[in-house]
Amino acid sequence: MDKARSLTILTGASRGLGAAMAEQLLTRGALVLTMSRQPDRLLDAKAEAAGAALEQWSIDLTDGISAAARLEAWLMSQADSFFSAALINNAALAGEAGPIDEAVAEELASVLRVGLEAPVLLTRAFLRATRAWKAKRKVLNVSSGAGTKPLTGAATYCAVKAGLDHFSRVVALDEARRPNPAMIVSLAPGVIDTDMQTALRDSDPQAFPSQPQFAAMKAQGQLMSSVDAARKVLAYLARPDFGSHSVADLREV
Repeated sequence: MDKARSLTILTGASRGLGAAMAEQLLTRGALVLTMSRQPDRLLDAKAEAAGAALEQWSIDLTDGISAAARLEAWLMSQADSFFSAALINNAALAGEAGPIDEAVAEELASVLRVGLEAPVLLTRAFLRATRAWKAKRKVLNVSSGAGTKPLTGAATYCAVKAGLDHFSRVVALDEARRPNPAMIVSLAPGVIDTDMQTALRDSDPQAFPSQPQFAAMKAQGQLMSSVDAARKVLAYLARPDFGSHSVADLREV
């Protein structure tokens, strides 16, 4: 295997920001591994045209333990085969907006598992399996302004993003004590025009009082396209100072 190749592992690559990042990551000499419920078969043809290697796993991230075990075993089989390796924890669920006592318990559990538990377990697997690699290693957790700004009716989603932020801060401290530390950042990409945004705009204002604000942002053209957001996120991942701040917001850099 060509040691000059880059490896990027991306969750939630089937739509929205994840799908846009997956397509932009397809460059010659790169290997992209996606983890989604429904792999995108059109992406295979795009990878071939770009001269990129692509592997797509159909995986349910509500079972983070199984997903992490599979990733760790696969990474162990690769040895130190890459010049650089990155894990992008992008997958997330918003859940139904509304007060916590009116939420469906199973839905809350899925939001927590996909948005927080899976990134924690996948990060652990990535760091364990690549500890001896000489490659530059990075972890990018896709966060949100909801991690710092409370949104009425979105308690679980806000908790997930706040958890991602603080998890990244602590892992960064732990990594700094090791030789060849991995760099980790929890990055808020800004407000993006995705299916999640559509769901928030369609929410009942009584359950989600911020609904008019999200509707207004759409009406006033304040939402970034997934393509533009993906370009900015990946540019941040490629920055030489990536990891100098473990929590960052693209609207402030």
